[in-house]
Amino acid sequence: MGLISKQKKEIAHEWTLRKAIGFIDFNPREVLPKNKIAKKIAMDKLLPFTRDINGYEMSMYKGGTKFRNGDTIMARITPCLENGKIALVNNLGKGEVGFGSTEFIILRAKPGISDATFIYYLSLSPIFRDTAIRSMVGSSGRQRVQQGVLDNLEFYAPQLPEQIEIGSLLKIFDDKIENNNAINKRLEQMAQVIFKSWFVDFEPWGGVMPEDWVTVSLSDIMDYQGGSQPPAAEFISTYKKGYMRFVQIRDYETNSHLTYIPISPKNKICSREDIMIARYGASLGRICFGIAGAYNVALAKVIPKKPEYREFLRCYLTSPDFFIGINNRGNRSAQAGFNQGDIKSFEFRFPCDENVLEDFENVLSPIFQTRMHLKDENEKLAIIRDNLLPRLVSGELVINACSTIN
Repeated sequence: MGLISKQKKEIAHEWTLRKAIGFIDFNPREVLPKNKIAKKIAMDKLLPFTRDINGYEMSMYKGGTKFRNGDTIMARITPCLENGKIALVNNLGKGEVGFGSTEFIILRAKPGISDATFIYYLSLSPIFRDTAIRSMVGSSGRQRVQQGVLDNLEFYAPQLPEQIEIGSLLKIFDDKIENNNAINKRLEQMAQVIFKSWFVDFEPWGGVMPEDWVTVSLSDIMDYQGGSQPPAAEFISTYKKGYMRFVQIRDYETNSHLTYIPISPKNKICSREDIMIARYGASLGRICFGIAGAYNVALAKVIPKKPEYREFLRCYLTSPDFFIGINNRGNRSAQAGFNQGDIKSFEFRFPCDENVLEDFENVLSPIFQTRMHLKDENEKLAIIRDNLLPRLVSGELVINACSTIN
């Protein structure tokens, strides 16, 4: 009862003590015929601490959890839950039933009692999520949430109208973040279109490749540098003086769940402008940038051999040709990663006139800077949202005292 007592002490207005089983419809029954083709949401489609789901696949239903729009899906297995894999379903059609991993817990609002958006944010709060994490049992690496603990969780909650207001306020932040993400995706697509028009379709030269272009390998225009791996005992989750950010593969998806390590001359450092490539496993060949700090051995930093090659490389390495190609090089194991020979094996036609690369850099650089601005804005919005969320859903902060974002 310690958490309940603390929550009640902080509530400045009248809320009601609830038991989760009476407030949330857990794993509601849905009908989806066996072998029916339907939208499947796998665990990897849930990004850490991100409301919207990162796509789906059409697949034949053989089993798994079932859900509708408005349901919250929450990972029940370690380390997915600790990493914040909780999302609000919003990519199904009206009346459509989707399905997903058996390692999901489905949370649905009860009509007239609870609000779907409020439940999503409640599931992210310490009141709910920390309780779920503490309830986990099982063998190391395969621990799962105990559903009975969630069913019997008690907390104070507002009446339905105030739930809707709280959910609507927090939703503003996630809507803006999602809008910025959509703009960033369009900017990335625009960069790829421009890249193709110049270096594949040769549109600036009337659709004909200039005669002085030569065949080069990727290793002719870039080097790469692998990262370092400090002892796990040095990792901390909150910044303090003398430490710096430690960039890992999971940072491809989100800036949540940060890690810091001691500043050391042994650290390999990347800047926001640097292009980083994932070297191993399921993320092999994925590209990210806009993150500064020390980086680990599963990442490699791209080093353009000339400054004017940077935007060309950013587009080339982001293209499907490179991603598919690097994943098809040799018969390496998941942990072998790529090597210098793999990089050298990529060949393409390249301009001898460096003014072409400088002009391309001048066209693409503003697009990159805009993408970084939107990324920075999202990080600030997420910080504000994450500071407001636990105070709003616990009743510590009264909704009428909050201001909204235009």
